[in-house]
Amino acid sequence: MSLDYGHWPSLLSAAEVSGAATSISELCATPLGLVWLERRPQEKGRVVLMRQGQELLAAPWSVRSRVNEYGGGAYWCHGDHIYFVNDADQGLYALAEPSPQLIYQATNTRFADGCVDPWRERLLCVEEVHPPGGRSQQSLVAISFAGERTSLVTGAGFYAAPRLSPEGNTLVWLQWSAPQMPWDGCELWAATVNSDGSLGTPYRIAGSSEESVQQPQWQGEALYYISDRSGWWNLYRYHNGYHEALWQAPYDAGVPLWVFGQSTYALVNAATAVLTYSDRGLWQLAVVSLTTGEWQTVPTDYTEIHSLVRLSDRAAAFIGSSPLLTPHIVQFNLDDSTTTPLQPIASPLPSAWISQPEVLEFPTSDGATAYGFFYPPKNPQVQPPPDSRPPLIVRCHGGPTAASGTGLDLRIQFWTSRGFAVLDVNYRGSTGYGRAYRNALRGQWGVVDVADCAAAAQYLVAQGRVNGQALAIRGSSAGGYTALCALTFTTTFHGGASYYGIGDLISLLKETHAFEAHYFDQLIAPYPAGADLYRQRSPLYHVERLTCPVIFFQGLKDVVVPPRQAAEMVAALQAKGVPVEYYTFPEEGHGFRQSSTIAIALEAELRFYQRYLLLG
Repeated sequence: MSLDYGHWPSLLSAAEVSGAATSISELCATPLGLVWLERRPQEKGRVVLMRQGQELLAAPWSVRSRVNEYGGGAYWCHGDHIYFVNDADQGLYALAEPSPQLIYQATNTRFADGCVDPWRERLLCVEEVHPPGGRSQQSLVAISFAGERTSLVTGAGFYAAPRLSPEGNTLVWLQWSAPQMPWDGCELWAATVNSDGSLGTPYRIAGSSEESVQQPQWQGEALYYISDRSGWWNLYRYHNGYHEALWQAPYDAGVPLWVFGQSTYALVNAATAVLTYSDRGLWQLAVVSLTTGEWQTVPTDYTEIHSLVRLSDRAAAFIGSSPLLTPHIVQFNLDDSTTTPLQPIASPLPSAWISQPEVLEFPTSDGATAYGFFYPPKNPQVQPPPDSRPPLIVRCHGGPTAASGTGLDLRIQFWTSRGFAVLDVNYRGSTGYGRAYRNALRGQWGVVDVADCAAAAQYLVAQGRVNGQALAIRGSSAGGYTALCALTFTTTFHGGASYYGIGDLISLLKETHAFEAHYFDQLIAPYPAGADLYRQRSPLYHVERLTCPVIFFQGLKDVVVPPRQAAEMVAALQAKGVPVEYYTFPEEGHGFRQSSTIAIALEAELRFYQRYLLLG
C-alpha cells in the first residue's frame, strides 16, 4: 500500500515497546552461576535479582541503590554469598532463606558499590547521608555482619569502587571533589588495612583534576585500572610502585561514571584480559596480552558490550546487543573466539521491519566534525508516495556526558516503522570519542550541542534524505535541555518533545542534588560569576524566540530536574499562545520506569507529531 510518511500502520504498539523495555545490568559470576539485575517496567520499575534465569527475590523486594540518585552497584557477591541494597529503605541485606536478613539500615542513609572483607566479616562500601535541609555527604564505611558501622575514609566529595586486595591487606578506591565530575578528574587512592581493620595513611596512586581514572581491579599483587591520561580511556597496571601502559590505542575503553558497578574489562587469567572499546560509537571486543600488551579485535555480532566479567581462565561473559538484537547475556570463549548467547533472544518486531543505523559523520560549527546514527523509515508493508521525503526526529541523549549506542531499541523502531526517520546525535561532549571530543562541551553547553543537532538535521536535508519542512527534536533530561535550546535559539526545527528537560539553569542549579551541584561549573561557568551566561542559555528567559509547538513530559517525584522546570516553560508558552501539551506522572521520578508511563508518553508524542509536524 502507499501511505504518507508518519501515518504508516505498525506491528509495534506503544504497549509492546513498554512491555519489552526490561533492562539487564550488573553481571556477576558466582560459583552457583551468573547473577544479574533485571529492571521490569511492567512491575512499576522493580529491580529483580536474578541467577541463571531464576528470581532470587520475590516482590516487593527491589535491588536498587539511590546513591548519587542514579545508583548502580546495588549488590555484591563473595563466593555464593550475596549482599544487596533494598530500594524501599536503602538498607543493606544478606540474601538468606526464607527471607533476606537485615545487616544495617539508618535514616536518610544510602549505600552502594561495596565489596566483602571476609577476613574481618564486614562489608566495605560507599555511604551517602542526607541530613535534613542540607547537601548529602559521602564517605567510605565498613559495616560488620553484626551490624556495626565504622567510618574509614572521609574528606573528598564523592567516592566509588572500594576494592580489597586478594590478601586483604590493601584497600583502593576512587574519589573526586567538586567542581570536578568523575569524567573530568578522578583519583585512585590506596591505604594499608591494619590488623584491627582500620586504615593506614592514604596515598594517591593515579589521577588528577585533568585525568579520569576508573574501574580498579586486583590480580594478585598487581592493580589494574582505566585512565584517560593519554587522551583516551586505556588500560594500565600498577605494581611495586610503577605504572605500565598495557593497552594503548586511540579508543575509549571506559564509560562515564554516572552509575556504580560498570565493567568494560575482565582479567580472565594471569596473561589475558578481555576488554571492550568504542570505535565511533560502535563497541568492539578485544583480547589483550597482559605480558606483551599485544591485542587483537575479535569480530562479533555485537555493537554494544558492557558488564564484562570473568567466567573462567578461558571464558568471559558480557551483556551485548546489536542493531538486530536486544540486550542479552553472552559467553565469550577464548579458545575459539566464539560468542554464545546464554539467554533466549526475543523481539516483538521481525527483522524485516527493523531499521538499522548508518554511522553518520557530518560537518558542524567551527569547522568541527560530529557524529550520529541515522535510522531511515522501514516498513515492508508500505510504500511512500513518489518524490516524498520522511519527517525527521532528532534524538538528543541525556547526560550530557554520555552517548547513544546502536543496540536494538524498540523506542526508535516505534518511529521508523511508522514512517519517521530518526537521527541519534552524539554531539560534541559525548563519550566514546576521546577526551578532546568530550571536553569540547566545556563552557559550551547549550551552544555546540545545539549547533551539532541543527547541523545534523540540515546535513540530511541537504542530502535529500528527509523533509526539511518536518523536522522535530526530542530529548530527556540534559537532552531535553538541548532540545529546548534548539527550539528556542535556532529556526531549524518545527516542533519538539521535552522529557523532564531543563528550561531554567539558574533555578536548577539551586535545586538539584549534590552529585551534579557543580556540573555546570564545567559545562557553562562557575556561578554566580557566570550568571549572565546561565540566563543567556536558559530557554525560559527567551520564550519570545520559541514559536513552534512543544510537548512536555514530567515525573512529579523528580529530584534531579524538579517539576517546576517543565511547569514554568509550559506556563510561559501558553501565555504567548504557542501550542503546548503537558503530561505529568505523579509516581515517576527522573527517568520513566513504569510501562504504563512509557506507553502513554509514546502515544501522546505520536499524536502530537501527526497533529503539528505532519499537519494531519
